[in-house]
Amino acid sequence: MSAASDRLVILDGGLSNALEDRGHDLSDTLWSARLLRDDPAEIAAVHRAYYEAGAMVATTASYQASVIGFERAGLSRTEAEHLIASSVRIARDVRDEFAADGGADEPRPGAGLGGRRLVAASVGPYGAMLADGSEYRGRYGVSAQVLRDFHGPRLELLAAAGPDLLAIETIPDTDEAEILVALLAELDVRAWFSYSIEGLHTRAGQPLADAFAIPAAIPQVIAVGINCCKPTDVQAAVETAVTVTRKPAVAYPNRGEAWDAVARTWVGDGAGPAAFAPGWFNAGARYVGGCCRVGPEDIRALAAGTA
Repeated sequence: MSAASDRLVILDGGLSNALEDRGHDLSDTLWSARLLRDDPAEIAAVHRAYYEAGAMVATTASYQASVIGFERAGLSRTEAEHLIASSVRIARDVRDEFAADGGADEPRPGAGLGGRRLVAASVGPYGAMLADGSEYRGRYGVSAQVLRDFHGPRLELLAAAGPDLLAIETIPDTDEAEILVALLAELDVRAWFSYSIEGLHTRAGQPLADAFAIPAAIPQVIAVGINCCKPTDVQAAVETAVTVTRKPAVAYPNRGEAWDAVARTWVGDGAGPAAFAPGWFNAGARYVGGCCRVGPEDIRALAAGTA
């Protein structure tokens, strides 16, 4: 995963939509994290489906997993911490299956560290825990200390579970980014860092050039970019990210649909990343996949187009 890499690393797609396609109702506030408690085998099945489709990175089911969220659902702190850590163990177990069955530890094109399949521990924004759509607005009206107290223990739990890196993702504003970057530097763990955006601004309205400079400042962040945005917003954002950071870009948009926070559903039409990926690669994106509504078949098309 060096900045000099000239290979495209294929990420996975959305976890929640793949689980919904398998018949699961994710309408409660825990979202996909509920299945860490109720049906972890289904999470493993989705990781397996993405690896089989050609993804070289499995992103864990920890995006919406937090001690606060699980406690609100009636679990103890110890149980909550166990479930958060289990998200990494589930993905690692599936990754190890592929290593045993298909030689996945051998170097191969499109892979990450040393040519291996990877596990990225998902770290979503504070607003994801609120489950009220504020993860797409930012500026939550809470202090920096509240954000630090929320993110710090979760980062420690995930890092201790042994992922290959952290996926700091869907961050809507620079206030939260500054807290997360400081914590990453203290923990000294490798991560990619991606914002949710609209055009050339964060969802909170800050210029992307300023936002990208924040994670670029520490060596622990090995790629900077965007996720859960429209595919048509990616190209210019990747160009800006590479110019500002001098690091590889990460890009995994949704299908271009809009999230209705009241109805808790996606509306509109969209497209997968395969058709856009060559342009993103030429602009400096080296880690490409999909977010909400992008499924295994989209990743299969992406992998086939870059083989």
